[in-house]
Amino acid sequence: MIRPSLHLLAWEITRRCNLSCAHCRASSEDEAYQGELSTEECYHLIDEIVKAGRPILILTGGEPLMRPDVLQVAQYAVSQELRVVMGTNGTLVSAELATELKSVPISRLAVSLDFPVPGLQDSFRGKPGAYRQAMAGIANARSAGIEIQINSTITRLNVQYLADLLELSLEVGAVAFHPFMLVPTGRGKGLEPEELSPQQYEETLNWIYDRQVELGDRIFFKPTDAPHYMRVLKQRQKNAASGQDAPSVSTQHPLQTLTRGCLAGTGFCFVSHNGTVQGCGYLDVEAGNVRERPFSQIWADAPLFRQLRDLSNIKGKCGLCEYKRICGGCRARAYEATGDYLEAEPYCMYRPSRWVKAKQGEEKGGSIR
Repeated sequence: MIRPSLHLLAWEITRRCNLSCAHCRASSEDEAYQGELSTEECYHLIDEIVKAGRPILILTGGEPLMRPDVLQVAQYAVSQELRVVMGTNGTLVSAELATELKSVPISRLAVSLDFPVPGLQDSFRGKPGAYRQAMAGIANARSAGIEIQINSTITRLNVQYLADLLELSLEVGAVAFHPFMLVPTGRGKGLEPEELSPQQYEETLNWIYDRQVELGDRIFFKPTDAPHYMRVLKQRQKNAASGQDAPSVSTQHPLQTLTRGCLAGTGFCFVSHNGTVQGCGYLDVEAGNVRERPFSQIWADAPLFRQLRDLSNIKGKCGLCEYKRICGGCRARAYEATGDYLEAEPYCMYRPSRWVKAKQGEEKGGSIR
């Protein structure tokens, strides 16, 4: 059983968006969505969040800057001693707005860039000029003194640009670069044929490890929605210690401070535009709704979260894996692939020895849970 500690909370403060991105988990469009939390309900939710912990609050969407009172809500969160960051497509960040964001303060903007090529970014994001506007938004935020993080959703369409996206992140002065491994939900279901194969995932995660070791503390380079990176990290470090792998430039890998891969329901959760609470934005299973039950109570003991915290519930090869406690497999990806969020991560090629032995036993007449 994992003891919960709320470190991060992503809040879809609006579902409305000025773009129409190919991978969007919410299938967001530029239209009003009914049932979004009112300003007062937002304040009440923040009061409940601080009862559960002091997480980093990620305001996201949709496009959070499409909500007229977003800065007002953010200021209230800051007044309650929460660190507030924002996930944005960057296209609406004018110089004037950047100054307002800094005054809140929004301490970091995570800007989505999936291609280092304007035409490809515009096509993927569903709007001509999206790349140019995002780059202008990054420059405006940097001028205002706001930290920048670059988020990139990785598929077969852009994996060949990963090195270029890393270089672009360094060029714009980003403090972090997070490649997001696609979870095909919402409009992203249309990209399912473009999802990386398990072999490509493995190669990409090992490439990320090598680059992170080379870069050291120049930039925080972390794959997201790829919990099995924690297994890759531990394997590579073990090999380096035994002389079977190139030694790292330091004894402390920059991601060593991370404790686990999948944090859904243990260190992270998601609140939707209408108050629905989920393990993460990609795991479309409801833990509760803040209009029906206080958030702090949902976080404490929702049945979904209790299941996710008990690692003995995990099935298949993930359940028998020696890296289960630090990885856990992507529960959202398992749910999308099988309809069961406790099933094995479908895009991990690792074969745990206990699972192999169990499979052999199954072939002789036994069974695997």
